[in-house]
Amino acid sequence: MKDFRQLKVWEKAHQLAVAVYKETKGFPKEELYGLTSQIQRSSMSIPTNIAEGCGRNTDADFARFLQIAMGSASETEYQLLLAHDLEFLTNEQYQKLNADVTEVKRMLTSFIQTLQADR
Repeated sequence: MKDFRQLKVWEKAHQLAVAVYKETKGFPKEELYGLTSQIQRSSMSIPTNIAEGCGRNTDADFARFLQIAMGSASETEYQLLLAHDLEFLTNEQYQKLNADVTEVKRMLTSFIQTLQADR
């Protein structure tokens, strides 16, 4: 069993989730159960799945949870674009969050490849 808190990818994903929660506080109230909830849930799912994967017994199981985290990262990436296009996020907010999610996806890809190469 690995300690997820020691993984740089988890740390970066956690920071992304915190940033998404902070930025979505300003979304319109009518979006509370729509885009606001969706983008918060998808961003939170990334570090959650990394943490859950750390509790698994095999690298194959861990890699599966990292793949799920990658799906959530892609979902978050789209929802950030939608929020920007709906003008819920400024260009600056969007650029920062998009760069962060892109970095998390890059880190996840590298980690998954490493786990699969070790098999």
